Amino acid sequence: MAVYKNLSDEQALLLQQGRVAGVDEVGRGPLVGDVVTAAVILDPGKPIAGLNDSKKLSEKKRDALYLEIMDKALAVSVGRASPAEIDELNILHATMLAMQRAVAGLTIVPESVLVDGNRTPDFGLPAHAVVKGDGLIAAISAASVIAKVTRDREMEDLDARYPQYGFAGHKGYPTKAHFEALSAHGVLPEHRRSFRPVREWLEANR
Repeated sequence: MAVYKNLSDEQALLLQQGRVAGVDEVGRGPLVGDVVTAAVILDPGKPIAGLNDSKKLSEKKRDALYLEIMDKALAVSVGRASPAEIDELNILHATMLAMQRAVAGLTIVPESVLVDGNRTPDFGLPAHAVVKGDGLIAAISAASVIAKVTRDREMEDLDARYPQYGFAGHKGYPTKAHFEALSAHGVLPEHRRSFRPVREWLEANR
């Protein structure tokens, strides 16, 4: 597996030749919910303006790009790993599993896979890791947007079920508000029991 860092514009363009699937993840850090990944194969004949790392885009821009990606991309697939799988495998291996599921779910087999970050799982296909690829490679940017919007919407659904936890605001990340809700209301089935704040609550409330 090659790991690409500090790509020039020319190198980034070369990596995007052929039928490439971009892959990214969202949700490694939260205490609750699935880790969500996406794989996207863009259509070279239908360029999408404004793609970037989803964290650098406003919610309104992400939502608009989500619709455009779903409309214009050749293939889009979402993969995930559950809190139980995260607890069993650890977050890194669960994320790799979720990435494999996203690529396996594509309706078109890509010629290669480009993954944001510094490592890739085994896809059974040529694959490369691209450090900060979500800001360099259009297909990875698109995957970043799909994964982010998907997970954020799931956190909003969880917020509707458990409004006292404030998931719509902190999206499950370990914020002060989340810690306070955890202390006041306890652990939910959707919490990741292996993550320290959750594990410590469970140990203290046996």
